[in-house]
Amino acid sequence: MPQVIQWVSPKEGEIIWRYPVDRIEWGAQLIVEEWQAAVFMRDGKVYDVFRAGRHTLTTLNLPLLTQALSRIAGFDKSPFVAVVIYVSLKQHQLPFGGRGQTAELAPIQFYGSAWFRVADPALFVTQVVGGQNIYTTEDLQRFLRGYFNELLMAELSRQSIFTIYGNLDQVSFIAKNAIDPHFRRLGLELVDVRFEGLDVTDQVWRDRLFFIRATGVNPAEYLRMETVQKAAAELGKSPGAAAGTGIVLIPPLLWPQQQAAPPPQPAQPAAQQGVVCPQCGYVNPPGAKYCINCGYMLGKRCPQCGFVNPPDAKFCMNCGAKL
Repeated sequence: MPQVIQWVSPKEGEIIWRYPVDRIEWGAQLIVEEWQAAVFMRDGKVYDVFRAGRHTLTTLNLPLLTQALSRIAGFDKSPFVAVVIYVSLKQHQLPFGGRGQTAELAPIQFYGSAWFRVADPALFVTQVVGGQNIYTTEDLQRFLRGYFNELLMAELSRQSIFTIYGNLDQVSFIAKNAIDPHFRRLGLELVDVRFEGLDVTDQVWRDRLFFIRATGVNPAEYLRMETVQKAAAELGKSPGAAAGTGIVLIPPLLWPQQQAAPPPQPAQPAAQQGVVCPQCGYVNPPGAKYCINCGYMLGKRCPQCGFVNPPDAKFCMNCGAKL
């Protein structure tokens, strides 16, 4: 009875399977399903690839392996040694998640799922199975998840937090276009990437994003002015500044809305004109939670969740806790 080589009853989600016998007989029956490919390896090198069908193994349908074996006298009269790797050509899910940072060094955490498939079985077995010595689906998933996360964190570090925060479709599109070329070098095709969550892990950055969205200021201008303000504060604390031993020129700390504004008018009641900052006296737009002149917090921070509420709020608008 001829030897039968077949991947029988693969489990759901399995990507690769190694035929447990390395001694292959000439005339053996190789059965490959429609969604499979069978790859023959010998001495760590990929030779012949079979697609769907029932194949009788002869020197005619194993031309590359036959050429390698032809140096052995009588090779076609006795069994030969080779590794048979079955590869699933279906789409497979790859969960991902981790922590990283953006171009502004904003700390973020993210998670989601990617979908991929094996596009080139010979290249895939060469680069991943043989190159990484991986022969099980569990090891392969672990390798691909680490590889994907590494590429994703590198790409997110080149993106602005103001581009990707709160825009999961945009960041999914960016990630797929950036990572797919790397997957293709492994014989894989990245079919889709979907972020299910992306958030900043630092409260300071949460407050910055909220302020920029609430006021509509340019993010780059906001970060520049924040840096200038910090530098001015540090210079004011230095002994040289107190003794008057040097002069430092600081650009005017004015937001874009203020640069074309007329001279300040006498303050009017907050209910009519806006919210008066107790730190610098600047009159902010109604509903502002931070002073757009000096950055002082105008609202009440919730002790339960940290959300900044309007000054007259009695209960947190985010979690309902009493202020």
